[in-house]
Formats: sequence, structure tokens, C-alpha cells
Amino acid sequence: MPVVSAEAAEALKRLDAFSAVIDVRSESEYAQDRVPGAVNWPSLNDAERALVGTEYKQVSPFAARKRGAAIVARNVAMHIERHVLDLPKDWSPLVYCWRGGQRSGALATVLGQIGFRVHLLEGGYREYRRAVVVALEALPERFDLRVVCGLTGSGKSRLLQVLRDQGAQVLDLEALANHRGSVLGLVPGSPQPSQKAFDSRLWDSLRRFDAGQPVYVESESRKVGDLRVAEALVERMHAATCLWLELPLDQRVALLMQDYDFFVKDTNAFCERLDALRVLRGNDLVNGWQESAREGRTSDVVRDLLVAHYDPIYLQSMGRNFAQVATPLVRLEWDGSGASLDAAARLALSDRR
Repeated sequence: MPVVSAEAAEALKRLDAFSAVIDVRSESEYAQDRVPGAVNWPSLNDAERALVGTEYKQVSPFAARKRGAAIVARNVAMHIERHVLDLPKDWSPLVYCWRGGQRSGALATVLGQIGFRVHLLEGGYREYRRAVVVALEALPERFDLRVVCGLTGSGKSRLLQVLRDQGAQVLDLEALANHRGSVLGLVPGSPQPSQKAFDSRLWDSLRRFDAGQPVYVESESRKVGDLRVAEALVERMHAATCLWLELPLDQRVALLMQDYDFFVKDTNAFCERLDALRVLRGNDLVNGWQESAREGRTSDVVRDLLVAHYDPIYLQSMGRNFAQVATPLVRLEWDGSGASLDAAARLALSDRR
């Protein structure tokens, strides 16, 4: 397991105490992952980094450093004029780059000379990433997880939302991963974050929970879409207390038609996504589903997908992976209405032992 420096660990522990967190890396580095809540003030943008890198290789390191210094100086001045002039004297930011070196040091030096109390993240993003990896191995053990189980379309994600509204601690992995958790779960036009960004979102959620109160989470697999859930969290979920949520089949179909309305509106996209099931279900069955969808019988396809595909797979997977699913803490039934889901959430929260 990687070792995290004491200084970096302390800075991340106090993350919410800083007035701002400033990431001075380029826009593409920032987009891939960053410290939660960080704003992007690039010392060198992508094009400028490429320019300096080319000069480093083709001319000399010394020439590249001169070029880089001139660009960084202009960018720092721009950030000061754009973001800093109206800030009070007690504004105290945490600044970082890739390794806590020259790019972050330039901005930190100028801010410090102005009179602000500036903190540099020792080791930069690289040390932060190391800290996230370490934390995701340790944090899950602190919490009493309550795993919400139920067949596809039973409303597990909706229950989590209501539980949060009623004051419970909720870890919504599908929201963090921007995915609905099945072969049809990728929302068109809305890509998933990078694996590193997902890890950061997960770490940021876990670090904020009170270990003295239960944390409710959906019965996800090891992957949500293309993203891997931290192994320590998966193992903790598999051993955790379960709750079972039930919704009649007709209402499950109706709920999925609402939640996946983009497929109802775009039959071609729905049929393309169904192609992913050919290996498991065979060409004849998938061709039949696609034909029905093109004829406007999407609800019939959804019903058949549940009965013939999702339900058997889910029940088999749950029985194999979740030790307490056969003896859930409570069985929650609802009829598709908001009032009954509110009642189910209250019942789930009635025993927080």
C-alpha cells in the first residue's frame, strides 16, 4: 500500500478549512481528476505545455524554462486580476499542481507576497491520488452499511433519494458514476467520469459520513458501467445488512419507462443498446425485442427484459454475493406512489441499530 506524507495527509484532513482549493494544472489534467471542490487556474494550459515541452526536447531545457517562466508569469498575473483583486486579506487557499513544484510554487509565491496565507499541497496531485487510494482501502470499514436490494426497476435509487431527504446518510454509487448500473444504464450524451474522478467522488462522500450512523447504499456490482468500485467497499457491502424493496411488475415497467424515457423517445438508440445482449440471449430473442420496439411496443420489451433477463441474473448474483440478502433486516413494499415510497423510507429508518 502506498505511503502518504504526513503533511499531505494533514492538508487533506483539513480540506474544508481552506478558503479555496486551486489546481494550477492544465485544463485536461483538471478534467481527468482533481481534488474535490478545486477550481482551475492553469499556470500553463494544454497548448502552452505542449509548446514548452517541444522546446525542451528540440532546443534545450534552459530555453524551455525561460519560455515557461514568461508564460506562467503572464498567466499568474491574469489570474490575480481576474480572481483575486476583491478577496479579503484572510482568504487562505490550498494550491497544488502535479507534484507540488514549479507550477504551483509560482502562484503561491505571488499570493504570499500579496499577503495571503497560502498553503502548498506537498507532493501535489500525485500525493493526493496516493492518499485517495489509501483512504478507499480503510474508510469502508468504519461504517455500518445498509444495502438496499430489490429487482431491477423496483425503485432502489428513488428510495435512496427519499432516505436522504428524510435525513439518512446515503452513498449513491450510480450518481457518483453517472450510470444507471446495467447494460442500458449509460445516459446518452452524458459520459461517465474517469476512474480517478470516480474514486475522488467516492472518497469525498465517504470522508463526510458520521461513523456513528448507518450509511445506505444500493446493491451494486463490482463495476458501475465501466468504473470499478473500490474493492474494500465491495467486500463491506457483501457482508452488510440488507433491506429488500419490492414493487409489482406492472409498476416496475412503468417506472423504467419513466427513468429511461430517452430510449422510449429514441427507438434506434434503444435497439443499438440491446445489441449488447446478443451474446447472453442470442440473436433470435434480441431481434424479436428490436422488432417489438420498432413497432412501438417498448413496454412489452421492458417487461420481457425484466422477466427473461434482469430478474434471473439479479437473483443469482445477489444470492452469490450478498451474505444477508436471504434474511433482510426489513422488507419494504410500495405501489409506485410517492406516499408509499415515503412510508417505505420511514420504515427503513425505524431501526438504525
